[in-house]
Amino acid sequence: MTDAMKVLQRTVNGRAIHRRHHVKSDGRDLLLYGYHPHTLPRVEGEDLQTLTGSELRWHPLRGDWSIYAAARQNRTFKPSAAENPLAASKPGAPLTEIPFEHFELAVFKNRFPSLHADAHEPNTPGLKMHSAKGACEVIVYSPEAQGSLATLGQARRRLLVAAWIDRYEALFESGCAFVLPFENRGDEVGVTLHHPHGQIYGFPIVPRPQAFAAAAFEEGYDLAAEVKDWGAAYRIAEAGGLCSYAPRFARFPYEVWISATEPVSGPWAFNEEQADGFAHLLGDTVRRYDAFFGRETP
Repeated sequence: MTDAMKVLQRTVNGRAIHRRHHVKSDGRDLLLYGYHPHTLPRVEGEDLQTLTGSELRWHPLRGDWSIYAAARQNRTFKPSAAENPLAASKPGAPLTEIPFEHFELAVFKNRFPSLHADAHEPNTPGLKMHSAKGACEVIVYSPEAQGSLATLGQARRRLLVAAWIDRYEALFESGCAFVLPFENRGDEVGVTLHHPHGQIYGFPIVPRPQAFAAAAFEEGYDLAAEVKDWGAAYRIAEAGGLCSYAPRFARFPYEVWISATEPVSGPWAFNEEQADGFAHLLGDTVRRYDAFFGRETP
């Protein structure tokens, strides 16, 4: 199969974003994003194989769904540098998840997904269940094994935002009800791979907290206006029409939100200035956390 090459409609400071779509031997998609077309030949070798099996179960006391994914018990756990599955592949060595000698930013379907397109329809008597159809993707920020949103640099953060937007649009189009890009960071929250990366989940249902938030906005709640009313005491930084702040109703210590100063439906609706401001504030927030605690903050 010939890889599909595409130039995204969204640019970064006038620079085109290129995307290469490669299908791995087990059928998983690998997308390579960059400021330059990715034309390297594939490194020869055998791809890693996918393990699946998951379902959603209804929690009658919380009124929400829980994901059960037994296969994730066997996922990769703190490998050595030589066995890093998120690094670029080297000729003559076992293939990583990215069978190329170099890349700028990569997205691939998780080898141990909690949600996947071919999830079965569960049927256990006495349990209210839902198919775990959806998507679990890994997004690798850089070929370098060290770094964070604070240190990657603005150009790579802008590339990351462009890739997120591309995946938002594709996953919504595929039928996902809710799309969540996120990053776990630090051993304390269960990180098993320390290479700079995040994940993207596409859910078949809208999780309860996000459903409540959507309902609040539909009923007229204006977050942007409220942030303005709170004033400077709660504001941390501003850039490109966005601001970071500690919400007055925060549930966690050191909680920081980033949102547009005027209502916008999501990152896919950002203009160039807003996308630039969002990328900057992502790095600025992580930098502030690390400086405050004197370490890479979980």
